[in-house]
Amino acid sequence: MPAWTTPDPIALHARAGPDRLACVDLASGRRWTYSAFDDAIQRAVAVLEKHGIGQGQRIAMLARNSADVVILQQAAMRRGAIFVPVNWRLAAAERQAILGDCDPVLLVRDTEFDTAPPAGCAQLAVASFAAMVEQQAPAPRRALPEADRPSIILYTSGTSGRPKGVIVTEANAFATAINFGVIGRVGHDSIFLCDAPMFHVIGLITNLRPVLLKGGTVLISAGFDPGLTNRRLADQALGITHYFCVPQMARMLRDHAEFAPRRWTSLVALFTGGAPNPAADVLWWLDQGVPMVDGFGMTEAGTVLGMPLESERIARRAGSAGLPAPTVSLRVVDDGGNDVAPGEAGEIWLAGPNITPGYWNRPEETARAFSDDGWFRTGDVARRDEDGFVTLVDRRKDMFISGGENVFPAEVEMALLAHPDIAEAAVIGIADERWGEVGRAFVVLHPGRALDPAALAGHCAARIARYKVPKEFLAVETLPRTASGKIQKHVLRGLK
Repeated sequence: MPAWTTPDPIALHARAGPDRLACVDLASGRRWTYSAFDDAIQRAVAVLEKHGIGQGQRIAMLARNSADVVILQQAAMRRGAIFVPVNWRLAAAERQAILGDCDPVLLVRDTEFDTAPPAGCAQLAVASFAAMVEQQAPAPRRALPEADRPSIILYTSGTSGRPKGVIVTEANAFATAINFGVIGRVGHDSIFLCDAPMFHVIGLITNLRPVLLKGGTVLISAGFDPGLTNRRLADQALGITHYFCVPQMARMLRDHAEFAPRRWTSLVALFTGGAPNPAADVLWWLDQGVPMVDGFGMTEAGTVLGMPLESERIARRAGSAGLPAPTVSLRVVDDGGNDVAPGEAGEIWLAGPNITPGYWNRPEETARAFSDDGWFRTGDVARRDEDGFVTLVDRRKDMFISGGENVFPAEVEMALLAHPDIAEAAVIGIADERWGEVGRAFVVLHPGRALDPAALAGHCAARIARYKVPKEFLAVETLPRTASGKIQKHVLRGLK
């Protein structure tokens, strides 16, 4: 039986709806119909051929969001090369480590990011690449590579301090396009605003693949700016229907002076992921007339869970990450790999075409990530109710044991975030002579508020078991986060 070849919806829409608007680069004002976008990608294929880049070779990109990122990735896909977007927010040494690990033959970068390529690696400025695409004749059409070959390597943000390359195949990306497309009710008239960084799964895959699969339009922003994003969401001429962000971005939107959700008349919903959303925040957004549709995904699996879009159902399940996406098989298991009863906490295990085949250059870590019968171990702890809705509890590795009882920091953090003085919170376990471990809470206070440990302890005790209440409360100006908004607890553990 022949292997499944890579799906190419842009090529399809270039013929089925050539004049439909595919992409707008908001920073430059450039616009592409599907016909023009398909042509630009094929011109970029010719550029790659001219540089001698073939199947399996890596192309690294160190750049802010632009349509050129998408064009290069799609050209690499058609050529059979592997696209590696590098997090430009990392320190130079961290970027060098990633480049050393993936060993690219070409580095395409914004000139502001001065990173030396590895030996034998050519480099191009993004502007030069774009000019070459404009001048080059389109390459002849060739057969697309197999869909299960590595197509993208996404390096994790490093919540544990050591990024690793997650392999994404085109079969994986296509499954995510289907999964989010169904959950988010994406159609041919959908218009996505993408300002999440394209070195992250949300920016490069979740924000692009579902809408391009359906023949809709993607508006690409160079980056997130709360004032600008507020204005764009309210701009009826843009007509944005879908916006995906992490909870910290949503908080910045609502705190901005130009926040006017009643003017977001085209928006189907505000989709959030990357970190759990407190139920109180979800309900607050519903009160503003905006469905906040929380979900759960990961670099290794793309879209996994999502809430329904109906406000009444969101309100009843506020705090849940929703139901499994259509191509996802999900189990919640105990330490022995046995399925737990509804309502009990266990680790999420996944299977399906959206799941990564493994980590680049790390066969041992790949082997550890999967059970003997092929289930991907996420390391995330959750509870599933009788109706199948899944609520995240915490990362398994973040759990600590106090007096013989399991404590999940995320549960404590949710309790803290319900206090009016607290803007952000993070909890870790620390050694304690009497209890083995106890909680230490790092809190960011709202402006003008003072730290009152006794009041916070009393507030928590009214909401969670006493053994879960932190024994220490420390005020900090900010919490260390990855580019996707996840708290870096390994950094907090190094603080005194």
